[in-house]
Amino acid sequence: MEECISVFDMLKIGVGPSSSHTLGPWRAAERFLAECRAGNMLNQAVRIKTDLYGSLSLTGKGHATDLAILLGLSGQDPETIPIADIDGIVQTVKSSHKINLGNEILVDFDFEKDIVFNRNFLPFHANGLTFTLFTSDKEFSETYFSIGGGFVVKEERTNAKKKLEIKCAFPYPIQKADELLDYCKKENKSISEIVYENEKSMRSEEEINHELMRIWDTMLECIYIGCHSEGILPGGLNVRRRAFDMHEGLKGNLPYSNPQEWLETIRKTEVKFRQILKWVSCFALAVNEVNAALGRVVTAPTNGSAGVIPAVLMYYLVIENHEAGEKEIKQFLLVAGEIGSIFKKGATISAAMGGCQAEIGVSSAMAAAALCELMGGTPAQVTMAAEIAMEHHLGMTCDPIGGLVQIPCIERNTMGAIKAINAAELALETDANNAKVPLDKVINTMWETAKDMNSKYKETSEGGLAVGVNLADC
Repeated sequence: MEECISVFDMLKIGVGPSSSHTLGPWRAAERFLAECRAGNMLNQAVRIKTDLYGSLSLTGKGHATDLAILLGLSGQDPETIPIADIDGIVQTVKSSHKINLGNEILVDFDFEKDIVFNRNFLPFHANGLTFTLFTSDKEFSETYFSIGGGFVVKEERTNAKKKLEIKCAFPYPIQKADELLDYCKKENKSISEIVYENEKSMRSEEEINHELMRIWDTMLECIYIGCHSEGILPGGLNVRRRAFDMHEGLKGNLPYSNPQEWLETIRKTEVKFRQILKWVSCFALAVNEVNAALGRVVTAPTNGSAGVIPAVLMYYLVIENHEAGEKEIKQFLLVAGEIGSIFKKGATISAAMGGCQAEIGVSSAMAAAALCELMGGTPAQVTMAAEIAMEHHLGMTCDPIGGLVQIPCIERNTMGAIKAINAAELALETDANNAKVPLDKVINTMWETAKDMNSKYKETSEGGLAVGVNLADC
C-alpha cells in the first residue's frame, strides 16, 4: 500500500519549543513506556536512563529535550497537560531524585545523571535517543529517532524519507504533487476536497470536522495568549517578547473578553498596507513566543515554524474575508496539511536533516498553497504558490543562538508568513500552464540542497548566527 500521512499527522497539538527536540522525544518516552508495559517490565522497574545523540544532544537543553523526556516518562500528555503544572512536576522530580514512571511506579531518577548528552551521531538520523529501563536483575533498551514534526520511528532510512510503520489505503494515494493534480483534474475536485475524501477513509466526518476546529482553536488561543503576554522569554538570551507591544499599537479601543471576540475587533481596525504587515508579523511573533516559553502550540509542520500557518490564516479571516468561518478554516488546514505531507514524503521536515528550509520553508509553502485555494486559485495555482514560497527559502540554514528556538527562529516565522501571502498572490496572477518549476522539482531540489548542506548548519548550533553572535552580546 501507499504511504499515507493524515492532515492530523502534519498538524499536531503539543508543547514547545521544538517538535523534533521536544514533542518527538516526549512521544518516544511514551512509546518506550508502552513497550515496557507490553513486556511486563514497567512494574518491575527500579531505574530509567536516557541517552541523547547528535542534534538532540547538541541543542537539547536549549530545546528543553531533557524536560520533555522527564514529562513523557512521568506519564504526562503534551496535548492535555496544564502548562502551569510543568514547572512543578519538573522541580519535584529534580529535588526528590524519583520519577513516577508512567504515573504508575516510583523509581530512582537523577535528572543530572540519567539524561546523558552524547555528542556523537547515530546512523540513520541526526536526532537519536536510547531509553534503558533497569529492573533488579536485567535491563531493556530501545532506540528511537525523532525525524521532525513530532514523528518518531525506530529506524530511519539514510535519505530521511520515512516509511510509515502503519499503512493505510487512501482512495487517492498521493506521493507527489503531480499525482494530487491528476486526481483534482480527473475528479473535478479542489485539493481540499480530495484531501477530505482521504481523511474520510480513516475517520468519520464528525471526527474530522471536530479535530480540524480543535486545531484551529488551539492556534487562535496561542495567538491570543502571545499577544497578551509580556516580559522576557526563558532560556538566558533575555529576549523580550514583542507581540504584546506590537499588539498594543494595533488593537484600538474596542472591548473583548475572549479570542473569538478579539478576532472580531481586529476586523474593525485600520487595514493600510503597513498595518497589514504589522498584524501578520504580530500573529507569527505571538505564536512563536508562546512556543519559546514552553506553551501549547500546533506543530505546523514543526514547532519552530508554528507561527506561519496560523498567521496567514488569521490574515485571511481578519483582512481578506470577514464572512469566513469554519468552512474556510477547515479548507485551509486540509490544503496546508496535504502540501506538508508531500514535502515530508519527498524531502524532510527536520531541521536537523535539512536546515531551516525544512521548517520555515515548508510551513511557508503550506500556508501559501492553502491561502491560494481560499482566494479562488485553481489546483495548479495552489501547487504553484507552494513552489514559489519554497523556492525563495531554499538553502536557509538552521542556526539557533544558544540552541534556543528564539533567535533567529521567531522572526523567521514573520518572514515565512509574509512570503506565503506574496507567493499566493503571485500564483493567483499567473497562468499555471506557464510555470517553469513544478512543485515536485522544487521539493527534490530542496532535498538535494539539504544533503549538500554542511552539518553545522543543521540545528547543531555550530554555524551561522549561532557562532557569529557572541552569547555575551545577548
